[in-house]
Amino acid sequence: MSTATLFTRAAQRLGIASAVATVALNTLYVCVLIAGLRSLPSPAEPIGDPYFTVLEILILVMMPALVTLMVAVHAFAATGVRALSHAALVFMSLMAVLTGGLHFVILTVRRAPDFAQSPWTPMLFTFRWPSVPYAIDILAWDVFFALAVLFAAPVFGTSRLGRAIRALLIASGVLALAGVAGGVTGDMQVRNIGIVGYAGLFPIAAALIAIEFRRTPSA
Repeated sequence: MSTATLFTRAAQRLGIASAVATVALNTLYVCVLIAGLRSLPSPAEPIGDPYFTVLEILILVMMPALVTLMVAVHAFAATGVRALSHAALVFMSLMAVLTGGLHFVILTVRRAPDFAQSPWTPMLFTFRWPSVPYAIDILAWDVFFALAVLFAAPVFGTSRLGRAIRALLIASGVLALAGVAGGVTGDMQVRNIGIVGYAGLFPIAAALIAIEFRRTPSA
């Protein structure tokens, strides 16, 4: 692959650190999520504290890592695909702003007594369908995240490792897009297909991207 001169030593270090942070935070998120689900008396019940608060914090911390990872991918991209990597960076930034703002509001405002007593609270501050936060989160992860990884996929592909990264990014994006059907139909079990894409396949792709960045000489 003919990499561009933008892939400097700083970009290489940023990309590796961001990819490793993405994998680590996602792994921790999945572990806390599993622990929270196991604590529920019924699968229909929402996850409560302290698990819910920890999950919200992890999502907020994860957002900068995802954006800076796409910054490094854009720097890594060859000249011919830089427009696509630029689009990937924009879509990932949109996802981060949307879901980051949403989870920050839920983490802070929902605790205020005035909001806690409002009859609109379930619609505005919970992830039980149908609700505004759930719809916004689907837009962020199942649409903008999906577009980001699909546009990033063509950046990789000439080497065997690159082809594996490209395949994982495409599969992650396609599954995430499929999760939109859950919001359209109101069936959140269908939406779980998208979760497999961004919580299951994407961290594997991120780990391989870290290896690809490490192997590629910086400018």
